[in-house]
Amino acid sequence: MRAKLIAVTALAAACFTYPLLSLFDRPTLVLGLPLVWAYLFAVWAVLVVAVAVLSRRGD
Repeated sequence: MRAKLIAVTALAAACFTYPLLSLFDRPTLVLGLPLVWAYLFAVWAVLVVAVAVLSRRGD
């Protein structure tokens, strides 16, 4: 399980780096939010769910 949590942490670090964030920095609205903020919220939510699933399993 520890290796999977480290992989999730590495994925989070990659998702929040500037080159990837700059792809979503466009003047587009998604549900009233700028695209970059919608991306940040979606990635954050997916990471929270991934950590919750991994911590419940107890592999």
